[in-house]
Amino acid sequence: MIYLDNAASSFPKPPDVLTAMETCLRDYAANPGRGTHQLAMKASRVLFEARSKAAKLFGVKNSDNIAFTKNATEALNLAIHGLLKKGDHVITSTLEHNSVRRPLEFLRQQGVIELTYVSGDEHGRFHAESIRPAIRENTRLIAVTHGSNLTGTLLPIAEIGEIAKEHGLLLLVDVCQTAGVYPIDVEAMNISLLAFTGHKSLYGPQGTGGLYIHPDLDLVPLMQGGSGGYSELIDMPPTRPDRYEAGTPNTVGFAGLLAGLNFLEATGIESIRAHEEALTTRLHQGLQDIQGVTVYGPPLGEPRVPIVSFTIEGFESHEIGFILDKNYSICVRTGLHCAPLAHETVGTLEHGLVRTSIGYFNTENDIDALLQAVRDIAF
Repeated sequence: MIYLDNAASSFPKPPDVLTAMETCLRDYAANPGRGTHQLAMKASRVLFEARSKAAKLFGVKNSDNIAFTKNATEALNLAIHGLLKKGDHVITSTLEHNSVRRPLEFLRQQGVIELTYVSGDEHGRFHAESIRPAIRENTRLIAVTHGSNLTGTLLPIAEIGEIAKEHGLLLLVDVCQTAGVYPIDVEAMNISLLAFTGHKSLYGPQGTGGLYIHPDLDLVPLMQGGSGGYSELIDMPPTRPDRYEAGTPNTVGFAGLLAGLNFLEATGIESIRAHEEALTTRLHQGLQDIQGVTVYGPPLGEPRVPIVSFTIEGFESHEIGFILDKNYSICVRTGLHCAPLAHETVGTLEHGLVRTSIGYFNTENDIDALLQAVRDIAF
């Protein structure tokens, strides 16, 4: 089996991730923050260490400003619903995942916000300066992805952050495709809100994610409930991260995330990126050399996250994915990838694309096997 769907969820995980989760279930699976006995304290310590590692990764000075969630979608909903108020204007891009677009569209349809989409070009590239004409007097937020899950486009977040700072705007960034691969610093990039998932290039399990919230921002909590402390209050406590983490957390999952973050730290982002970029270039070049294959996204030689999407003339994307799975045991993603506007941008909404996404544990042999399979299908 060759797994090339890492943009959806990385696989396999480092062995220490499984070990950490098993250890948690076996040795200290108590409820963190809900007691002072040794098992509850051990569980709390693991959450604290995972939060601290995530904070270090993103240049966050105070780890209490990271609220853990079950995934990036929950983090994005917390940011969007917790921040925006009646009359606010939001600028976003046409490269967004539905986890950004749908909550924004929900608020627009409810008459709460005004919304402007700024388009990328035909290759899915996005230019920071294209945001300026969309800014209005009531603009409050720019909400964009750091890396497109369809085209692999890397958005110029630092430049967008400068524009946001210049105009006194807030910047929300979805880093699901870049966290763990590219350096991210919330202060240097002027990021006010940063949503991440644990199960992609942070090598944690599904059911883990989080949101960085700038210390000057006070979001309305997405949920209300038990927080372990301040039980006498009728409202959610004012302290972070408790204010945004109602209910029992996924301790087992965050034990796995901590192990994934430790693996990431030990291996090094630069090493991971170099490996994945080399394989991405090998795949991109190889696909371009096959007659009848069209590759989408930034041209060869331009930076991109380790995603390469393509079509084969005469085949539907779902058909290609089925053949690769059944005949070659190669796992890819097909269809619209929860990003229909991105497909509109590059002109593939009607037929979708085959998306290959590379991870650290992929090899040159994996890439060459896919290229040979595509040659077989194309001819």
